Amino acid sequence: MADQAYFALRDRLILLAIRPGEPIDDGELAVELGMGRTPVREALKRLEQDRLVVSFPRRGTFATALDVADLAHVSEIRVQLEPLAARRAAERASRVAREEILELAGLTEALDVEGTDRTEVMRWDLSVHRTIYRAANNPHLEDVLIRYDNLVTRIHCVFLDRLKTTDLNVVAEHVALLSAIAESDADRAADLAREHVLGFERAIRAVI
Repeated sequence: MADQAYFALRDRLILLAIRPGEPIDDGELAVELGMGRTPVREALKRLEQDRLVVSFPRRGTFATALDVADLAHVSEIRVQLEPLAARRAAERASRVAREEILELAGLTEALDVEGTDRTEVMRWDLSVHRTIYRAANNPHLEDVLIRYDNLVTRIHCVFLDRLKTTDLNVVAEHVALLSAIAESDADRAADLAREHVLGFERAIRAVI
């Protein structure tokens, strides 16, 4: 139950169904999720470790406020680890994983960005990144990157309406990256992942 609460609340926080700075009532959430307060409180403790919520004595728990300065800190880490994950995925992915990645590349290329709800586009983006992390076959690397990708996705969602012209570029970048991994081109996969991280940071800074 705590895991269910964690994943449900994590998605709400990442995709801004719970806005930055918004107070979080564990009792209301427990009712919404159809469970007791204990698993919700356990989930909130995990989310605090993920820097998605913050608790203050006698004040309560809140969705973490958005600090754009965090983008530089997170990008500094991702620019090192995202290429590593892409390289390891290209080197280590199983045959079944490569087939899944190739299929995902095709589905991504066919994605109608303009005709798809923007929250669903962000869910798709999360799915692509998680598929790559999983294919790297390093659970510790996967855990770290999921945490930082969550923070970056939250920033992305805040500026989503201002980034309409970049969405198609992001989709194209994902297709190229997934294809390089499926084809075991480790060097190209690492280069594309690095440029993807740097390009995202440039795009955000351009609209701030």
